Amino acid sequence: MAGTQVILATRTTTRLLDALKEPANEPVWAQMDARYRPVIAGLARRLGLNESDADETAQQSLVEFLCAFRDGRYDRSKGRLSSWILGIARHTALRIRKRRDAARGGDEDAVSDLPDEVALRPIWDEERDRAIIARALAQLRDQSAVDDRTLLAFELVALRGVPAAEVGQQCGMTVDQVYVAKSRLTKSLKELVRQMTEAFEEDA
Repeated sequence: MAGTQVILATRTTTRLLDALKEPANEPVWAQMDARYRPVIAGLARRLGLNESDADETAQQSLVEFLCAFRDGRYDRSKGRLSSWILGIARHTALRIRKRRDAARGGDEDAVSDLPDEVALRPIWDEERDRAIIARALAQLRDQSAVDDRTLLAFELVALRGVPAAEVGQQCGMTVDQVYVAKSRLTKSLKELVRQMTEAFEEDA
């Protein structure tokens, strides 16, 4: 199962889109959802929405994307998929912000000046990179070949900056073993990040 998830997670966007045309292909839709949901939610939070509104923005954006895609409204010749989804997410966030502010008695026009899609692109890319790293870490944890002790040592020394000697004592490893774990899993993590980034960038 873990191997299948890695394959799907690193499948190019074009291949996912081709498979998404099949209405019953739930695994592929799950992968598209997992790929874009955290990016859209992160973007929405950066636009000032709270956690609940950001989650709603992601949900509504993805539903709108799926319906529009299956209705044949996405034209690959007119731009990248991520730009199309970014546009959907921006309009959805604006709609939710207006509704929220209206409910609070605020001025709807005060939120109508969200940055345009070009200005939002750097934020989108930052959230995409953040999502890729988080997903790569999750895949690394799920790989059956990585034992819990090695993974803990890697997370402590490489991600939390705990000194290797202290990590060795905590994990029952020598300092050399800690460094070997760090080196091996850093290489694996970088490879997963590379594959997932390429899958995103090959964006029809």
